[in-house]
Amino acid sequence: MIYSQIRKNLVHRLIDISYKNKEGHIGSSLSILDLLYGIYHSYNLFDQFVLSKGHASLGLYVILEHFDLLHDSLDNFCKFDSRLGGHPYCYSDSSIQCATGSLGHGFPFALGLSMAKKIQKDIGRVYCIIGDGEANEGTIWETALLASHMKINNLYCIMDYNHSGDRALGLGNIIEKFEAFGWDSTEIDGHNMSEILNALKYRSSKPFFILAHTIKGYGIPSIHNNPEWHHKSPNESEYQFLVSQLQ
Repeated sequence: MIYSQIRKNLVHRLIDISYKNKEGHIGSSLSILDLLYGIYHSYNLFDQFVLSKGHASLGLYVILEHFDLLHDSLDNFCKFDSRLGGHPYCYSDSSIQCATGSLGHGFPFALGLSMAKKIQKDIGRVYCIIGDGEANEGTIWETALLASHMKINNLYCIMDYNHSGDRALGLGNIIEKFEAFGWDSTEIDGHNMSEILNALKYRSSKPFFILAHTIKGYGIPSIHNNPEWHHKSPNESEYQFLVSQLQ
């Protein structure tokens, strides 16, 4: 099956779960869906992943389900006593590395995983997705400095640059900032699978930063960059309309 059809199925599944369970950050989840697919498509047994922008958990769960890595039923998403909550929870599933959602915490945790791999001479890599709004947190830049200082070249930080943070602190030239902090970097279309996979193949003697240009709600035109859908589940008529845009 070609990726465009796979993505359509993933988006349909994501919307369906949000509609039935009345939860989920649809816009943020769709923003990173292609990045997540690329990461897990490239994944091996030694790799680890941290979703620092944890509110996009529904996107992560849909991808884990697709790759048969989810050990609980996604139909239980956010239900009472469900292990699949609105933010990833590290004891909920062996595929979840740490609890995230309090912005700025996942990235330093990912650095810790990367440092542990170096000490243990583990060949795996650690991928971490952060949000552009999340980059307002000081821990993002403290982590970037420490990773460079420690020469942690198995850490891949991917920024979901969907302009959610434009209403907060301006970030300026993010590529220049990470490079000034001692990172290698690249800039990609975060919805172009070829560009995503090529970036994830890169090897460096430095930690690697990927600035991924994305669209919040990508795949459903009516919610593209629409802040109304930051944290909203569709009612029946909205659900039917959203699904119709996938055809």
